Amino acid sequence: MGKVDLDISELTLAQKLNLMESIWDDITQDESALKSPAWHEAVLKDREDALASGKANVSDWEKAKERIRRDVS
Repeated sequence: MGKVDLDISELTLAQKLNLMESIWDDITQDESALKSPAWHEAVLKDREDALASGKANVSDWEKAKERIRRDVS
């Protein structure tokens, strides 16, 4: 496949976010092709520890996406 020529500056913020989400959905279809860097494990451990100690909060992913979309539109 050749280079995609798209003037991203002409897209609205909502369109850019939708495009990013579509690209990510496509990339993640083959999870075996995705290799996480070694430092990811340390970051995940820190986040798990923060959650377990009550220093972090979590949101339902669908509700979080709705909040993000509302905040950026």
